[in-house]
Amino acid sequence: MIFIAVKFTVHPEYSDTWFDLVDDFTRATRAEPGNLFYEWSRSAENPHQFVLIEAFADADAGAAHVGSGHFKAGMEAMADAIAATPEIINVEVPGEGWGRMAELSPRRPA
Repeated sequence: MIFIAVKFTVHPEYSDTWFDLVDDFTRATRAEPGNLFYEWSRSAENPHQFVLIEAFADADAGAAHVGSGHFKAGMEAMADAIAATPEIINVEVPGEGWGRMAELSPRRPA
């Protein structure tokens, strides 16, 4: 599995519309056959920073993602909104997605 974490710092005027800006890109990426997950969050400390956690089945799926038309369109859409070059971690890890955390479980069912 290819695991990727990316921090995006955006100009303040894009902070409240970032999720709208990346919506088409997010939906298209989630629909890719090799995508395992694609999740956005907003920093609790910095309201202008967003974190993307994504995974692809293998290197071929990752390459197909980067070569897609929606990837190119997404990069173009984000370029004016970002305030700094995004920071990235991109690693290959064993597994096929999320596992269960061993140290914590609910005291009562949902």
